[in-house]
Amino acid sequence: MVILKVAQIGTGGWGKNHTRILSQLNALAAICDLNEDNCKKYSTQYDVNGYTSIEELLKNEEFDAAVICTPTSTHFNIASQFITAGKHVFVEKPLTYHSSEGVKMLNLAKENDVLLTCGYIERFNPAVANVKKYVKEKSYGELIMLEFVRENRMPMHIKDVGIIYDTMVHDIDTAMWLFDAAPSVVFARSGKLRHEHEDFATIMLGFNNNKSAILYSNWITPSRIRKFSAVLTEGRISSDFITQEIEIEDEKGKFIPHHQFDEPLLKEIQNFIGACKGEVDLVVKPEQAVLVTKVAEAALKSSKEHRPIEISQD
Repeated sequence: MVILKVAQIGTGGWGKNHTRILSQLNALAAICDLNEDNCKKYSTQYDVNGYTSIEELLKNEEFDAAVICTPTSTHFNIASQFITAGKHVFVEKPLTYHSSEGVKMLNLAKENDVLLTCGYIERFNPAVANVKKYVKEKSYGELIMLEFVRENRMPMHIKDVGIIYDTMVHDIDTAMWLFDAAPSVVFARSGKLRHEHEDFATIMLGFNNNKSAILYSNWITPSRIRKFSAVLTEGRISSDFITQEIEIEDEKGKFIPHHQFDEPLLKEIQNFIGACKGEVDLVVKPEQAVLVTKVAEAALKSSKEHRPIEISQD
């Protein structure tokens, strides 16, 4: 059996969870973190070498892939170093801050014949995956509308982006995945009350044939809410990202199908490792991750310019 070894880059707010899963899967090769305390803590905890320099990591460790959980603004430069070194790369969402950088990263991965993916974890959440199955099988007709709601206080580890790039990109990706299409137009409103970047926003994604998705999110309210609903021609499906529970309503009434609770991050990393080993296909393609950034860019532009932004389909 081929054993894939993965270096964890960044062990902060979310990166520490990747580190735990990689160790659990016996895939953790080394840790790299600019924060010396974090580097020492997690390298000791998981009994691997720790580095505060990417150059030292690449020079001294043998590994196959890297998981990058660093601030968004650093994704392009850090990922490019590993791609150029011939390593498969997983980048936590969003792939890059600018979609143009995402395109460069995608082309660089192709040139170096390595896999590139991005952490759109909700695709691995049963609350989404099961709805995707219903939509694909047309169990309740054609999908025509989606509505997403995410509320919570701002995560303390988020410093360089606002709620659109940190939180709403998940729902942008989920909407495009469920519709299996890109929006043709984006209209958004956003503002900031307590933070440097936008901390509340509403986004409307317009798809072909009058289909749409409405996204609401804020870092103002204290309660943690993460839900979405899908309106289909023959029913309505409501999902909770946190509990992973699904409620279906059709002409026969309401019911809650049985579901098994899964850890989406475990399934996400297993997919990355399996794809690197040639055993499975990547669930999140890099082209899709670039498109999410493109839509997020359009949402910020729409909010700033107070007008709808058309999305080119090239």
